[in-house]
Amino acid sequence: MRVLYDRVAAIDVHKDMVKVAIRVPGAKRGTRKTEVLEFRTFYGVLQAMARELRRRGVTHVVMEASGVYTDPVYYALRELDFTEVMVINPAHAKALKGHKTDAKDAVRLLDLYECGLLSGSYMPDPDLREVRDLARYRMKTVQARTSEIQRLQKTLETAGIKLSSVVSDVTGGSGAVMAGLAQTRLRTAGKMADLSMALTGRFTDHHALMCRLHLDRIKIFDDAVKDLDNHIAPLVARYAREAELLKTLPGFGDVIVAGWLGAIGPAPHQHFATASRLASWATLCPGNYMSAKKSKGGRTGDGGAYIKPLLIQAAWAAVRVPGRLQARFRRLVRKFGGPRNKGAQKRAITAIAHTLLKIAYSVLKTGTPYADLGADFYTRRESPDARRDYLMRQLQKLNPGCVITITPAEAA
Repeated sequence: MRVLYDRVAAIDVHKDMVKVAIRVPGAKRGTRKTEVLEFRTFYGVLQAMARELRRRGVTHVVMEASGVYTDPVYYALRELDFTEVMVINPAHAKALKGHKTDAKDAVRLLDLYECGLLSGSYMPDPDLREVRDLARYRMKTVQARTSEIQRLQKTLETAGIKLSSVVSDVTGGSGAVMAGLAQTRLRTAGKMADLSMALTGRFTDHHALMCRLHLDRIKIFDDAVKDLDNHIAPLVARYAREAELLKTLPGFGDVIVAGWLGAIGPAPHQHFATASRLASWATLCPGNYMSAKKSKGGRTGDGGAYIKPLLIQAAWAAVRVPGRLQARFRRLVRKFGGPRNKGAQKRAITAIAHTLLKIAYSVLKTGTPYADLGADFYTRRESPDARRDYLMRQLQKLNPGCVITITPAEAA
């Protein structure tokens, strides 16, 4: 195969060391020389490694993504003027089975990269990396808070207190009924009776101690989330224009916008040629598995551990707002099995998250705010004949064997 890059290097990244395979033109015309070096992963050593590669004339560098171990290597290389520093998904360059070594992994990367057979993953700029780290840590903090609330509910259950059966949030305003502060709808006669029964149990001093410990931890997490929001806001303000464009989408609030900017950036079209490729990277596109011309279906994938839950969250908020997305959600739920089918709702909400991702991509690419097409978009899109035929089929399903006649108004 034709070599596209004359002077390339491939790095196999590990926690304590990296293997660097370097390939440059050989002494004789038409030959190639390969050398494998090893460096430790202290940042000063990585900077020396980058200088050594530049001294040898290397212009293009590729490495496999290895979680947090990739970042110091990547940013040490970015400090110098390499033409390209690429990070790839390890699944795209699996080593051949048998006799696997770190050096052979690096050489395998060289073989693929010098011929242009690898595509790079998205790596954020350092300022966006700050937003990504804080947004991800906020998500983990919220998850830890949720776990603590669940522990509080379990403690109450062991005491026979069925508070979670009558209020939606045991830590919110309605949960304050434990102190005799029932509010709003909870003050109705039926609710008050349920509350009285729910608060009757075997609540001992030990249960009181455990509840206090859980509530103290929940308050710590609440304060931590507020502090993180205060740190994230000025970082997001650097991209005020893009943030305002994203907020025109239904379901996109401050948290979703910060998560998007940290995970995908303000200009996804610069890193992903189409919205479909971005959806594939975020593993929100439909699975594709076909054999013998039969589609076997497919899962969306396990990637997008941070951006996918945020878009799912945005989708649930979006379908509560009257408009095109709500209409699409209802159509999809009917198609996948009906509103009583929980699986149908999950599949439909994933499709709405996919749609939101494509809309956000288009909004950022064009710089045009989102304009909803209306709740009657799908009705208007159909021709009158197609709509009539659909309703006729529905009537025939409800009344099998019947003969349906349409009489024009002028004939009547």
